Parts: sequence; structure tokens; C-alpha cells
Amino acid sequence: MPSTELPQQASARRIDRPVPLRERVYAAMQELIISRQLAPGQHLVESELAEMLGVSRQPIREALQLLNSEGWVDLRPGYGAFVHAPTETEVDQLLAVRAVLEGESARLAAQQVDSEGVARLRKLCAEGEAALASDDIDGMVAANAELHRCVTELSGNRVLLDFVSQVDRRVRWYYTPIARNRGHQSWAEHGRLVDAIERGDADTASRIMREHTERTRQSYLEQREQNPEQDEQPAQVRSRRRRAAPRV
Repeated sequence: MPSTELPQQASARRIDRPVPLRERVYAAMQELIISRQLAPGQHLVESELAEMLGVSRQPIREALQLLNSEGWVDLRPGYGAFVHAPTETEVDQLLAVRAVLEGESARLAAQQVDSEGVARLRKLCAEGEAALASDDIDGMVAANAELHRCVTELSGNRVLLDFVSQVDRRVRWYYTPIARNRGHQSWAEHGRLVDAIERGDADTASRIMREHTERTRQSYLEQREQNPEQDEQPAQVRSRRRRAAPRV
């Protein structure tokens, strides 16, 4: 019988397939939502999005379906597509999960962190404080997300990192509108967290992280109370804002 084994060189003939356009459009739109360039409740018009991103309407339509399935966009029969407006319950549930996951991350990081890991955390704190000083919201959000991710990486638990990564985008979405208000307090909390990790004080590091997450939750809820229309929009078309976006 002829051999069914593939020639050894066959493994070198794999074809690198480009990322489908709908997935690139999906990623671009998701980032616009996270950064609030597409605001909660905003009506999403396919033709406008196609023009903004430099693509046809078909990948826009496909991306909207994907975003809808993951809770970033609401498709309302008879009205169209709208950026999802997160409810208080959604925020509570996600940040509760985040507190548990990242509290454990901080505890494990304190048990095994080395000088190199502490230096990484200090550098991210410096970047966040610099962004705060220059009122760079995007920079603050990015530094905040990277610092939290770094703590989880330093925990050495890959499964924990996978779970934290799953909620990271949602956390950035919720953190963006309060980054300025949290400001100095948030980065002072980060500094105390890094101090506890450097000392190897696992219990204190875990407590600081949980309290830090709770203050973020409270700040978000207070902002909603002060601006009740920010994340709660009716089904009709909301006034649209045209913003520049990178072509995909």
C-alpha cells in the first residue's frame, strides 16, 4: 500500500492567509467603541461607517453582526444598529469578576515578583502619571490597562491571564469616561500596590487591588448619576458625531 505520510517538506508549504476584512473592520469598530469615539447609544449607519473606515458596506454589515453577538452593538428591528449602552448591572458584574481575578493576580505577583518586574510596574506608573499631567486620556487608559495586565503576567498564572484578558476590553470601555476624574487617586493607589508587591506583602497587595477596583466601580456609578443620559439612550436615532478613523 502507498504511504499515507506527507513529505517532510510539506510542513513548509503552509499558506499564510490574510485576516478577513470583516475581522479587521470588527477590530477597528470595537476600538472606536472602547475609546468612546462611537458613544453608547449612538446610531450606527452603515454608509457612514463604510466611508469612515474606507471599506464597502458588506464588511461593515458583517462586523456589526459580530459586535452584536458579543454585546458591543444592539441591532433593533425597524431602527438599525446602536452602540450598546452598558447597564449598571453589567458594570457591577464585570467589575466584581475583575476584583476577584486581579486581587488574586496581585497576591501571586507579590509572592514571586523580582526587581525586573517591579521596574516594569514603576515604569508604567511613570507613564500613567505623565499622561495624567498632560491630560492625555488615551494615554492614561492605555497605561492603566497595561499596568493591570503586567500585574497578572507577573502572577505567573497563564490561566488567570487568559481570564483577565477576556475582561480587559470591557474594563477599558468603562474606565475611559472616568479616567480624568479618578486621576491622581488612581495612580496613587497604583503606587501603593507596587510598593506592596515589591515588599512581597501578598495580603496587602490583594486588598489594595480589590479596593482599587471598588473605587473604580463607584466612580463609574457616580458619573452615571451625574450624567444619566450618557449611557442611556432611547431607541430613536441619536445625534451622530463624525470623527476621523484609520482606514482598514
